[in-house]
Formats: sequence, structure tokens, C-alpha cells
Amino acid sequence: MDLVERFINYTKFDTQSAEDSQTVPSTPKQLVFAKYLKEELEHEGLEDVEMDDMGYIYATLPRNTRKDAPTIGFISHYDTALDASGANIQARIVENYDGSDIELSPGIVSSPKKFPELLQHKGEDLIVTDGTTLLGADDKAGVAEIVQAMCYLRDHPEIKHGDIRVGFNPDEEIGMGAHHFDVEKFGCQWAYTMDGGDIGNLEYENFNAASAKVTIKGVSVHTGYAKGKMINASRLACEFNSHIPETDIPETTEGYEGFYHLLSINSHCEEAKLSYIIRDHDRRKFEQRKDFMEQIAEQMNAKYGAGTVAIEIKDQYYNMKEKIDPNMYVIDIVLKAMQESGITPKVEPIRGGTDGAQLSFRGLPCPNIFAGGVNFHGPYEFVSVQVMEKAVEVIVKICQITENFNE
Repeated sequence: MDLVERFINYTKFDTQSAEDSQTVPSTPKQLVFAKYLKEELEHEGLEDVEMDDMGYIYATLPRNTRKDAPTIGFISHYDTALDASGANIQARIVENYDGSDIELSPGIVSSPKKFPELLQHKGEDLIVTDGTTLLGADDKAGVAEIVQAMCYLRDHPEIKHGDIRVGFNPDEEIGMGAHHFDVEKFGCQWAYTMDGGDIGNLEYENFNAASAKVTIKGVSVHTGYAKGKMINASRLACEFNSHIPETDIPETTEGYEGFYHLLSINSHCEEAKLSYIIRDHDRRKFEQRKDFMEQIAEQMNAKYGAGTVAIEIKDQYYNMKEKIDPNMYVIDIVLKAMQESGITPKVEPIRGGTDGAQLSFRGLPCPNIFAGGVNFHGPYEFVSVQVMEKAVEVIVKICQITENFNE
């Protein structure tokens, strides 16, 4: 099976995760794909293939060289985002893209006027949707690239490599992908997630992240007799959010700039609930942002009475740079692999998170490499066949370079 056939076949499985679920994986349909993928890995001749009851898959391509060669891993998630439908995906190939508008379906057009990144792929073969669903390149492109690279190495024994472990997990899109990943079982000295964007992307800095849940207790009284008695929780919710600087929200920030993001408000007079995420690359500023949210609650309690506003802040993940910096050889290897593959590296901070961040803090240094998808989380998502092929080449080069590596 070639790379394109493999990827398009994967997109036929609906693997969306679900944020409000209490199960692992969060949706049973993810297990349908996981079982298929496990069988495919066995069919392709990988060893030690296993899947646990939560849908985490592990497998090995055995070494064909010295026993002391490092054991490294490649990881991707197979769930897809919640932002658009992941069912009945109709993937098709636009061959030799000429830079013009692409009609995905009647009345649905992907245009370089709106998505100028299309023009960076003129002359390439683009896999697109019909404009009504996700494509699922995030991150089934990464899954396909890893499997294809293992098949290539299997078929080219002249390329020497140590033991290579591969891991595939559910629920990354809801921030739970690494929670049940068995780092000890994986048994690698370091690893790479294939979950980045366009060609050349290499990421080893990400946000420090926290969630903030705000609960406001109001007092409901008939409006005609409300003076001095009513506390309108809905109005207080608006007041709480008014304290967030407009300079510190996603719509006004970029690069290393952090933010507060209001995810939702659910309110009526007696009670309001606000859900936020807090993000910053700088750990000190991250802590200051959490303190600021606490201070808003304290100020409002002083104004409206103790216990009116409660806030619960939970850390979600931290900036992997803290764990990668002492192990920069894992980055140097990727840079060399890209250079040998004719790729210009684009080392950029992630304005988000990655499974690799959590894994890095659990003792597995794990930067993030491009998988090729563009316009993630929407029906205008696409991936270049040529970029996916380059991702496979980079994986192979990393394995080859690592065989000669001495830490």
C-alpha cells in the first residue's frame, strides 16, 4: 500500500473524540480504527504489536544493527478535532495544483484569496475534502507517514537503525492523549510526535497551559422588588470578563504572547459559569496570569460578598522547552535529517499544546515534527502528497542518523 492510499483509507474512519465524555477513549468509534490499525501493523510485519483496552497502540521495528544503538520512537494521535464533522469524509486529490480556486463542492470554494498558504503548494498534488467535513490530516497524516516509514525501512535493510518504537493514541484533541500513554512500556530514550503543520515545521516550545472554571452565585428576586436584594449572576459574569485586557486575548496576540481565552458562559440570574483557558510560553508570566484571575475573584468577592465568586484553576501542561534544552541533540538530529532531505527547517513555538509536552515532562523528550496538514480543524483542511512524502523521508533519515549517534 502506498502512502496516499494508506492515508485516504484512514480518513474513511470517523474517529472524533468528545470533550464531555468520561470514558477512555472518549468515543467508542476510535476503538474501531485502533483495532484496524493494530491489524495493519501486524500485517506489515512489525513486532510486539499490542493495543490496550483504552486504544493505545505500541509496536516495534526491530534493529538491524549494533545492540547499543539508541531506541527511539515516533508517535501520532488518530482522533480528529471536534470543530467540524469527521464522518463520511470524501477525500480527493487535486493533481498538479495550479494556484487557482478549488471547488470542493458546488458553492463551496477553497480560494488562495482566503487561504494564501495554498499558493505555497503550486505544482503539488493536494488532498482536499468536499468542504463539508474535516480531512483528518491532523493527525492521520502523521499516522500514515510513520507506518509508511516503517515499511520503507523494513524493505531497505541496507539502512541501518536501532530498535524503533511506534505509538498511536486517542483523545489528543481533547487534551487527554498522553494521559494514559505508557512511557515505561514504550521504552525509548527519546521520541518525536509527527503532528506539526506544513513542511519544515519543528516545534519544541509550547504554551504553559491551565484551565480556569469560574462559578458565580447570584440571588434571584422578583425584578419589581429587587433593589438591594438581587445579585444578577449573569451581569457579574460580564463584569468578571470585563477585567480581562483586550490586549491579552487570542484575537490580539501572536508568537510568544500569552492570553486568556473565554471558552464559554452559561448563566442565569442565580448562577453563572465561565470557562477559560490560560496560556503563556514564559513560566513566570504564566504564574502571574493565574494569580491575576484569582485577584479578579477576590476583588469581586470584596464588592459583592464572600463566596459570590469561586474560581478553580488547574494546570494542564507545561512548556516542553524546559525538558528539551538539556537534550538538544534530539533537535540537532532532526535539523540534520531535514538538511539531508533538502528541507529548510522552520523552528517555531507552538501556540497551543502537543502530546509531546506532557510526555517530555514524564521523562520522554518528545519534540514535534511536521506532518503536512494545513488549515486544521475545518472543512478547508488539505495536505500535500509531496509534503507527506518528505515527512516519511525525514523519519527515515532520523532513524539512520540515530544509528550512529553517541549521546
